[in-house]
Amino acid sequence: MKNGTAWLALALLLGSAAQAAEKPAVTVIRDYTDIVAPADQQAYEAGVKSFNQCLHQHGFKYTWTAWTHETGNTYSYSYTSAPIPWSSFDDMDAAGKACDATMRSGVNPHLKSEISAFMQVLPEMSHVPKAADPAPKLIEVTYFTLKPGHESSEAFMAGAKKIAAAAEKSKWPYYYQFARVIDAGEGSPDFILVSPSKSWAELGADPDPDVWKMIESVYGKADAAAIRKTINDAIKDVSAHVDSYNAELTYTAPEK
Repeated sequence: MKNGTAWLALALLLGSAAQAAEKPAVTVIRDYTDIVAPADQQAYEAGVKSFNQCLHQHGFKYTWTAWTHETGNTYSYSYTSAPIPWSSFDDMDAAGKACDATMRSGVNPHLKSEISAFMQVLPEMSHVPKAADPAPKLIEVTYFTLKPGHESSEAFMAGAKKIAAAAEKSKWPYYYQFARVIDAGEGSPDFILVSPSKSWAELGADPDPDVWKMIESVYGKADAAAIRKTINDAIKDVSAHVDSYNAELTYTAPEK
């Protein structure tokens, strides 16, 4: 990742709104990642709180979940929307204009830089709980940059879908969400994986069984090895970091 910054977006809460049964609409998440100088953190956070207050005053109906980067670049903050159709961002942009001036005066002066990206939710590559959960305390965010070419992307996605199917079939009790990164600029990953944890102890514990043992139990050792090789052959680079949920900087839309 360029500058070690994150596209967290999968603050999907890993169990967010279910897709329509007949033909799911394409849903995407928008993420803003802010990089702040250490000396500006207090003023920056005060500016975000003022911006959220402005959104509340105008009845802004879209939630923005805030995350503080615990590893990697720890002077970074990410804000993620819920997964919504592309058309909803037109309404979001229009509704947020009333607070643009508050953002420019209270937040922007304290930024070193900001990166924005969209993420397309990929349910067939994900393993999520049936019921929605509250925002987890921690999320481990893993970036996958693939080798150039259409073949690498297709192979990676096919392998990830097989893993998700195995996790569902075996009722593997470890959940994760995949998304494809869209229009994030130079140096961005191709896919992002988010895994939630309720505590540092849970985050640090090894899955039992681990993912490859789980896959072997469903497909057998030979097929599991083939899936692993297919995925590894498609990957150019992998990196990861941990983020914590920040309730104070989260904007929660009013209930309908």
